[in-house]
Amino acid sequence: MITLKELDSVQAFKTLTDDQLEALKEFCIKKDFKRGDRLFKEGDSAGHLWIVTEGKVDLRFELPGNQPTSDETTISSLEAEDDKKRTLGWSCFVPPFKMMLSAYCVTRSCSVIKIAKTDMLALFEKDALMGYQVMSYLIKVIGYRFQQFQDELAKYKGHDIMHSW
Repeated sequence: MITLKELDSVQAFKTLTDDQLEALKEFCIKKDFKRGDRLFKEGDSAGHLWIVTEGKVDLRFELPGNQPTSDETTISSLEAEDDKKRTLGWSCFVPPFKMMLSAYCVTRSCSVIKIAKTDMLALFEKDALMGYQVMSYLIKVIGYRFQQFQDELAKYKGHDIMHSW
């Protein structure tokens, strides 16, 4: 069972009222995973917003030929303790509505809250301010992740350039 306190601790929902959190709570599903479990796979249909509430989740790109992923294919790590790094699955709101990376539990265990995109959009249609507040936060998450991706790309390109001399 998800509590209002848990939802209120999520940065994306900080500006919501208790009534709005109560409405959102109805659609929250808590899921637990063990180390090595894949939460979702790159290319899967994106239908949920995910919030890491315990543990750590790595976002990785998949290697061709079903090769196992590793730390080397990790683009970003998400931890429950870091508000900037605990919300994932924003792809459910952005065409083509596919997961761009895979997510793996990398701690002994991790817990997440999943909220279906369709349920969230229905709430946003009834309460446009709620939609605006949540989506405003998600735009910041997207910008942050894009910056992380640029930094990783620059690091790898720089490494390649330095070793090609």
